[in-house]
Amino acid sequence: MTAFKHAPLSCRAHLRPPHRRMVVTAAVAAGALLLAGCGGDGTTDSRAAAPKATAPTAVGAFNDADVAFAQGMIPHHQQALEMAELAAGRASDQEIRTLARAVEKAQDPEIRTMRSWLGAWGEPESSGTEHGDHGGGGTAGMMSEQDMLDLTAAKGTDFDRTFARMMIDHHNGAIEMARTEQADGRNADARELAGAVVKAQSAEVEQLRSILDRL
Repeated sequence: MTAFKHAPLSCRAHLRPPHRRMVVTAAVAAGALLLAGCGGDGTTDSRAAAPKATAPTAVGAFNDADVAFAQGMIPHHQQALEMAELAAGRASDQEIRTLARAVEKAQDPEIRTMRSWLGAWGEPESSGTEHGDHGGGGTAGMMSEQDMLDLTAAKGTDFDRTFARMMIDHHNGAIEMARTEQADGRNADARELAGAVVKAQSAEVEQLRSILDRL
């Protein structure tokens, strides 16, 4: 009986070290997995996320001149679109109609672009000072309400002449705003768009002047 009792004790004594080694090994393995999870994928995720949180907007750095350019040019373009839309049913000159379509094609996408900038910058679309009578305190080149009523009432050659005169003034206002952005703006995309406005609308001003000369 004594030998029988001591045998299991001896066996248990011999089993303890391997058992402890298994426990320690398991604990070490579990710890390694935990560290791998924290230091591997966890570290990778945090490094990937950090640039997203601190990266600049898609359109880069900007200043007050960039904001003013977008806020002023959006309603300016919108009015140009209103004028261009009137040409479809009122203009008699084919060149006027073609130019009006070109205005719509160019300026509608530019409005969407500038709205996206203001959204990315956290700025409102309107500064509250865009509108005003032509030649007054509003945005450069903007037509007054009476100007727009006169254009709406005109048809045929009268419309063509009125449209050409008004769009020349309107474009010159946009060119003035764009040159201010080129001089004072910081954002590369906004300055690039300003350059495109100067180039395209300067050419259209010359075209409109030639149309007036022959009407």
